[in-house]
Amino acid sequence: MGCRGTDSRSALLRVVAETDETGAIRLTPDLRRCLPGRGAWLHPTGDCLEQALRRRAFGRALRVSAAPDPAAVTAYVQDLGTTTSQAVHEKQPPSA
Repeated sequence: MGCRGTDSRSALLRVVAETDETGAIRLTPDLRRCLPGRGAWLHPTGDCLEQALRRRAFGRALRVSAAPDPAAVTAYVQDLGTTTSQAVHEKQPPSA
C-alpha cells in the first residue's frame, strides 16, 4: 500500500481500522488476518509504512473519514525491524 508494490499475502501485514470507546479511529495490525472489517495490506517495513502515512493512504484504503491513529502499527513495524536486525546479527559468523 505504501510502496504500491505487490507481494504474496504471507509477506504482507494486514491492517484494520478500529474505533475505540472515545470514538477515535486507530489502526491495528491484524497478525492472524481474521479481524472483521475492511483491511489494507502493507509491507512490514519502515519505508513502506512511512510512504503510506505520508500519502495518507490508510484513510482511503480503509474508507474512514477521519485520520486514523497509526501508533500500534508503527510500534509493531519498529519492533519487527528491531527483532529482524538482531536476528541477522546473531546469525552472522564472528569475524576473524
